Amino acid sequence: MSEPKRILVAPLDWGLGHATRCVPLIRRFLDEGHVVLLAAGGHSEKFLHQEFPDLTIIPKKGYGIQYSLKTSMTLMMLFQSLKILMNIFREHQWLKKIIQQHKIDEVVSDNCYGLWNKNVHSIFITHQLMIKCPAGLKWTESLLHRIIIWFVSRYDECWIPDVEREDNLSGDLSHRYPVPGNAKFIGWCSRFAVQENKLTTENEYDLCILISGPEPHRSTFELESIEALKTFRGNAILILGKPGNEILPELKENVRVFNHLNTNELQLVLINSKKIICRSGYSTIMDLRTINKGALLIPTPGQTEQEYLAEYLDGKNGFEMLKANETLSEKIQEYVKANSVKRELPEETF
Repeated sequence: MSEPKRILVAPLDWGLGHATRCVPLIRRFLDEGHVVLLAAGGHSEKFLHQEFPDLTIIPKKGYGIQYSLKTSMTLMMLFQSLKILMNIFREHQWLKKIIQQHKIDEVVSDNCYGLWNKNVHSIFITHQLMIKCPAGLKWTESLLHRIIIWFVSRYDECWIPDVEREDNLSGDLSHRYPVPGNAKFIGWCSRFAVQENKLTTENEYDLCILISGPEPHRSTFELESIEALKTFRGNAILILGKPGNEILPELKENVRVFNHLNTNELQLVLINSKKIICRSGYSTIMDLRTINKGALLIPTPGQTEQEYLAEYLDGKNGFEMLKANETLSEKIQEYVKANSVKRELPEETF
């Protein structure tokens, strides 16, 4: 076994996905006898504290990116590019102080571009070595790829949470261009345990809706889901993706609502749900693929990465994409009718 290190793990603060996929890495570091410190803020900090209550969490300011319900997220990123670069520089300077104060030996950064330092070993985690751009900006993809590779090259290693095989989950995002020399595929990073799905009838749900993503789109998805569930007659569960103790919306008795579930509880719910509806965030997709579950994927509007992933995975391994001419309510009713037909079939029907 190598000498124990003091490892700082820092996930990006855009949604919970970057924090959730760090969970298996944190567990591995702890199992190897290393001291792990976490750097996070907002919902990511709350989530990591719930998963690892005994670990030190160093407050880390986020990028403070603003989103819009009407404007493409790629365009919003371009409009705020100067702000992003300033925050990358700020976190790079912040890391120098943290390394000295906490005697850090190694830094593991999940998509925080400024967390490298020549005095420690640094690892960058990303599945997105290229950025998908909307139709009018396709010409910028190659340029953005070169910028990403420049930042990645500052790190000692780049870990890509995917596989090289044809059944990869990220598609063009990490396979279109040759990977840099310091990069390697490390397989899917899921907080869920790889195990045979154990179905139960006690906690069985006809439908599970998993809310996630940045505001204001997270809240919009929540409101759409609540409206769609008003006419749903089966057993449903709605998970809002908000670690904390915020007031829950009141729905019918057949719909259970939670702000957040811990990893073990969520895995059990997903395994025992007949249908799952969620955003096409990459970490969510890795979690579902790990437990051999598919889902109806609803991309965050304007987020080209999620739009690409939903389209890329449509029809594979139980995943399907909500089409432009479909609504969430219509799709849920379609599930209800399909389920009713199945129940009416005689037992000998296959």
